[in-house]
Amino acid sequence: MIVECRSIRAATSKWRQGMDNGIAIVGAGLGGLTLARVLQVHGIAATVYEAEASSDARPQGGMLDIHAHNGQRALEAAGLLDAFRRITHPGGEALRVLDRHAAVLYEEADDGAGGRPEVPRGALRQLLLDALPDATVRWGHKLIAAAPLGAGRHRLEFANGASAETTLLVGADGAWSKVRPLLSRATPAYTGLMFLETWMSDSKRYRPACAQAVGGGALFAVEPGRGILAHAEPGDVLHTYVQLQRPLAWVERLSDLDARTSALRVASEFDGWSPALTALITDSQAEPVLRLIHALPVAHRWDRIAGATLLGDAAHLMIPSGEGANLAMLDGAELAAAIALHPGAPEAALDTYEQAMFARGAQEAAEALKLTDTMLGAGSPGTLLDFFRSHGSDRAG
Repeated sequence: MIVECRSIRAATSKWRQGMDNGIAIVGAGLGGLTLARVLQVHGIAATVYEAEASSDARPQGGMLDIHAHNGQRALEAAGLLDAFRRITHPGGEALRVLDRHAAVLYEEADDGAGGRPEVPRGALRQLLLDALPDATVRWGHKLIAAAPLGAGRHRLEFANGASAETTLLVGADGAWSKVRPLLSRATPAYTGLMFLETWMSDSKRYRPACAQAVGGGALFAVEPGRGILAHAEPGDVLHTYVQLQRPLAWVERLSDLDARTSALRVASEFDGWSPALTALITDSQAEPVLRLIHALPVAHRWDRIAGATLLGDAAHLMIPSGEGANLAMLDGAELAAAIALHPGAPEAALDTYEQAMFARGAQEAAEALKLTDTMLGAGSPGTLLDFFRSHGSDRAG
């Protein structure tokens, strides 16, 4: 639905008259910032409210592969596609599949012709932040309540004592969105999948066998119910996501342990695997982080609520599949385009946006379930090998 700027610039005057800062975006993640930036491209002001104290208050996560059909389309709408290409990680699209003994089962080199360049999440977020006026993001504004005032307006209350009223409210505030209850009774549910996230710096010197196993891009070592996935990041960092399909009670017992003990307990689930792979679990130089993977219903949607909508994980939280950040950015760009195309008619804009967003969110959530079964189901790793051989460069994140 993204359209060229020249076709909508003339339509934005009604939004600019009396609407500046009336659009409130809760959450300064990739989706919320893309929305703010594309609105800015169309001459429409918005304010982003973010709970974090500053842009560098915490690490922003690992590598993202940004896809041509969604994430790159959003960056193009934001006028940032060329700048994005300058911060991508050369060689990051390489991948390999290993067995439990670290033998290579499948490998793809990064020849520079792929459509999914890798970029550090923090660098991409900073690119979007740098493109916005300084006053756009209100840091240290943790939303604690949002209440309708009628006629599509909402009042926001923040933990720091501040408040704001909006003409249009967008929840871009992730899995545990505070805005979502205004629109939907759905809450994320545990999917039966847990991740343990670990990091290894200066890997070629510190653990050369691990660095050799991972290679220059992404590593997949999977069997039914378990897997070790890792990315080689700039600076010889190995960022690992250990995956286990386990009941909630098992994971809760794990969460009662200290971080190092929990890592050893997880590693014991990979008994008989190569030390070059299990060291990715046990030898993390940062404290391992346990993540319970939750998701919203696959076909999550809501009836039109005046003056409010959601994007990204707030709207369609799903099992990680490489699409989450891309979808959030496309949501932001498409919502901005819809707002610009419907001056003075926010409900028409939100309806146009939501119908397309619901459809693509449901499709990608269903695909994420299939991909999880491909990686961790009964036929793994054969099913994953078949997937890569049949999809080529159009592959898993």
